[in-house]
Amino acid sequence: MFNIWVDADSCPLQVRQIILRFAQRLTIQVKYVANRQIPTDKSNLCTMILCDDAPDAADNYIVEHIGSDDLAITRDIPLAKRLVDKQIITMNDRGLLFTDQNIAQKLALRNLHLELVESGIPIEKTGSYSKKDLNMFANCLDRELQKKIRKQQTDVK
Repeated sequence: MFNIWVDADSCPLQVRQIILRFAQRLTIQVKYVANRQIPTDKSNLCTMILCDDAPDAADNYIVEHIGSDDLAITRDIPLAKRLVDKQIITMNDRGLLFTDQNIAQKLALRNLHLELVESGIPIEKTGSYSKKDLNMFANCLDRELQKKIRKQQTDVK
């Protein structure tokens, strides 16, 4: 069976609750990775992996330990790029599936925003996390998990 890997540093509580519901319903292991303790529900399906405070320590841990059949959830665009390059199914907490077709554009936009902020130019912030975002995430997660389950069932035959 595959695992769900969560870049947990900035993962909203509502998203963690949805992930746990899917994990319990489908009996899937969830690996939360962060450089600080993140409140998680006590479940034998969930593991909290603490990394040191070094830059990108959690990202590096995920990239080094994720399996080719696993699924990743992150807001971190550079991490998403690394995972997409490894052909890992990767999504953000708003239901955006990162793909070979969109990751370069997302990374370029992220880098442009970073340069603007570093130059002192304010940029428009992403809106607050909404119920619509949560629903889009749940739908995306369900769709991708069902694809993985169907693929595993056909691989076994």
